[in-house]
Amino acid sequence: MSLADDAKLLLIPTAYNTSKVYSVFPTDGDGDFTYTRSGDASRVNPGGLIETVGTNIPRIDHTGGGCPSLLLEPQRTNIQIRSEEFDNSAWSKVNSSITADNIIAPDGEMTADKLTSTAASASTYVYEQHSLSTSTTYSMSVFVKKGTSNLVQMDLQDFTSGLQGRIQFDLDTETISSVVGTASVDNYGNGWYRLKVTFTTSSTLGTHYLRIFEFLTTSGATLYLFGAQIEVGDYCSSYIKTTTAQVTRQKDECFNGGDANLFDITEGTFFIDANNFGTPFNDYNMITLSDGGNNFVRFIYESSRIRTSIENGATQQDYFITGVNDNERNKVAITFKQNEFKVYHNGDLKDTDLIGVVPTNLDRLNFASQSGTSRHFEGKVYDTRVYDRVLTQTEAETLTTL
Repeated sequence: MSLADDAKLLLIPTAYNTSKVYSVFPTDGDGDFTYTRSGDASRVNPGGLIETVGTNIPRIDHTGGGCPSLLLEPQRTNIQIRSEEFDNSAWSKVNSSITADNIIAPDGEMTADKLTSTAASASTYVYEQHSLSTSTTYSMSVFVKKGTSNLVQMDLQDFTSGLQGRIQFDLDTETISSVVGTASVDNYGNGWYRLKVTFTTSSTLGTHYLRIFEFLTTSGATLYLFGAQIEVGDYCSSYIKTTTAQVTRQKDECFNGGDANLFDITEGTFFIDANNFGTPFNDYNMITLSDGGNNFVRFIYESSRIRTSIENGATQQDYFITGVNDNERNKVAITFKQNEFKVYHNGDLKDTDLIGVVPTNLDRLNFASQSGTSRHFEGKVYDTRVYDRVLTQTEAETLTTL
């Protein structure tokens, strides 16, 4: 029997239905989760393409290939209109022209535009004016693909306070340079890359523009564009398509997995394999196994650390895993029995506590607080397990190894 087969509750996100995420174990439905989200949202499907799913449809995401994950995100608004229509007059052209719907985009449709240089100039770009708030953290992104030009830049230029955010990217060498803010690039396959920059605006702003440059001095040089996005937040979320107006994607919520019979345990192991996107506005989010109140075992994702907390109605005991980065996959587990708690992280035993009382009356697992109404987890969930036994140190270290 494998460790997976031994779990009382096992969620490896694959099967779902409207308003429901199915657990692998138990098979009778007692471990299934309730899922809610109002309105459409995007995911990357098994074929590697961006697709839209409707209200209350869980997002089983396949970004980057490999194992799928349950994608859980907060509410976000794309304030960039005409996100796929670079030919529209909303986008001004400098030494360039746009050919609409020229090649297959990351959504599998003929919706990507071609940017063509019309002059032998380094200043070949499209831009749109924005009205952003001062001293506010934004994230911007765009999908790009090489034509005949391999160098691309995306920036937010303010003509009072200067550059707010910038990334340059070489599509041949996959090299990032000339960064202002925090930048990264995701490979979407078929030559498509998503450029991402997070930045905080200056305390004084004048006129400012989102600009997408092609760097090649030859007239007729080409570059392909798709899906521009600007959103308030300290990381780029999944793509939100816009046309004539800004569009808001509502938050994902996943909660209420299991019941009192399933979690009627006096000792056990709680394991999570997840990628936490970030701690929103210096806040925190959590994943909890609880009775809905003050009996709980939970993982709290805070700035630069994961806090494991366990309480039996009275005394809360905390254990801290430090040096944890946002948007980074982590495997954490806590084993618990009377007067023996152990915390594991990415293959290592981090804490042992020989004093403690096991929580009772556990009846739900939430990707949120004990009540399931706040502190909603923001990130990707790859694997969730609850055991009714204490895993051995070897088992726990093997389970949590990345």
